Amino acid sequence: MRVLIVLITVLLCFGCNQEKKVLKYETPFQEKMNNEFKDASKSPLKSKDLKSFEGLDFFPYDSTFIVTATLKRTPNSEWFYMKTSTARLSKERVLGIITFELKGESHQLNVYQGEELMQKEGFEDYLFLPFLDHTNGYTTYGGGRYIDLEIPDGNAIEIDFNSAYNPMCAYNEKYSCPIVPNVNYINLEIKAGVKAFKNH
Repeated sequence: MRVLIVLITVLLCFGCNQEKKVLKYETPFQEKMNNEFKDASKSPLKSKDLKSFEGLDFFPYDSTFIVTATLKRTPNSEWFYMKTSTARLSKERVLGIITFELKGESHQLNVYQGEELMQKEGFEDYLFLPFLDHTNGYTTYGGGRYIDLEIPDGNAIEIDFNSAYNPMCAYNEKYSCPIVPNVNYINLEIKAGVKAFKNH
């Protein structure tokens, strides 16, 4: 009888540990990312990496990396060709400059709008925020990370660095990814969002 009780206890503990492992990734953003990466029809992973995929590596969620920025629009900005990881050029413009406080310091970044993407249904208000920081090449992808935003009605825009993700070329070189402009460098360690992919 005692042996049976011990076995049941071990099984229950094992089940609890398994559940905690799953819960590690269950913020809405992390869950969405993992679901997309597990889906062979959407995943950027190579087939060999997809077979062994158990979830992306994230920094612990940190609310101090959520900031409210002020957007200064640049309505007369010219279109330019942003370099990518391939020979392709992405036609972009600076829609505005965002200013925000983070870790006691003031920062400024450009936010971009792509000509091709803005023509697609559902992406009319899409904004692209690529950035570099001190973690690149160490705990995060060397080429920087991206954040998806929407054009706000006013001049205030929320930036959640917990939703920072890697370009697809961080997982598979067949993708063509915009290269983060040097002007979008944050002089801090942004320990939030997706970490580097160890298999690439």
